[in-house]
Amino acid sequence: MKAFIVDRYGKTETMRLGDMPKPLLGDDDVLIEVHAAGVNLLDFKIKSGEFKLILPYRMPLVLGHDVAGIVVQVGSRVRQFNVGDEVYARVPDHRIGTFAEFIAVNESDVAPKPGNLTMEEAASIPLVGLTAWQALVERVRLQKGQKVFIQAGSGGVGSFAIQLAKHMGATVATTTSSANAELVKSLGADVVIDYRKDDFEKVLQDYDLVLHSQNAEALEKSLRVLKPGGNLISISGPPDPAFAKGIGAPWFVGLIARLLSAGVRKRAVRRHLGYSFLFMRANGPQLREIARLVEAGAIRPVMDRVFPFESANEALAYVEAGHAKGKVVIKIK
Repeated sequence: MKAFIVDRYGKTETMRLGDMPKPLLGDDDVLIEVHAAGVNLLDFKIKSGEFKLILPYRMPLVLGHDVAGIVVQVGSRVRQFNVGDEVYARVPDHRIGTFAEFIAVNESDVAPKPGNLTMEEAASIPLVGLTAWQALVERVRLQKGQKVFIQAGSGGVGSFAIQLAKHMGATVATTTSSANAELVKSLGADVVIDYRKDDFEKVLQDYDLVLHSQNAEALEKSLRVLKPGGNLISISGPPDPAFAKGIGAPWFVGLIARLLSAGVRKRAVRRHLGYSFLFMRANGPQLREIARLVEAGAIRPVMDRVFPFESANEALAYVEAGHAKGKVVIKIK
């Protein structure tokens, strides 16, 4: 099968289009003919080698975490899907590779594609949708009337999280540029802060939750906009010991995580706040819940650009530049 292949780690390394063996199908797997694949900053970070301590991959490697496509084969124990089903998924970390014509995924990580979306739209959802779901629903159980600050509201995670938080009845604040203010308002943001002109720390106070995705400076400021008992969930770090334990990392990775997050955890405790790092995981049942919200019109995908398969390197570079509004997708079939 055709795939975009990484031969070695490096920020300046490019993927090459080549041939790879079609994935082997396990008894609990479905083989998906990939029609579209979402592109995430995580893909660039893995290619750069930023995660090789906690996610060691063998080379050559095919990147890609999001997929939408059609089931073309099922394993002997598969009961939820049949050949011909339209599906979408965020594949697990140890089985990435959606920048290819086919991928095998355990059926527990797959869900039926939302019926009202194109393949490209569906491929834009899994990673960002599960990140928002696992932060707002699973981890803190956001309640109606609570106040949540979602950083970078026009980005992939932000644009989804705003809609989910609003659907759950929260008051939502976000940061974005003036050019994207109308977009985030249309998604449900109640308070929109132009990060180029205003300091969110001076605008926001007594928030219940911050979904942090920016740098260390924004992390420190975020602690100060929360009320006692509030929570800061970071998807950009630093990782904490609970994360290292959850992925079964070696002891030294746990020690590194403990040291990296010691400062912010100490400051959070001093302010009677919760701090946790979220590295989302594949989850088919949660994708089914998300599909219901999409089909009901509560959440819509926010797309920036769709690149053809042969332009996968350009798509990855575009995401790495950091200016995408919503998601970037590669159309493969």
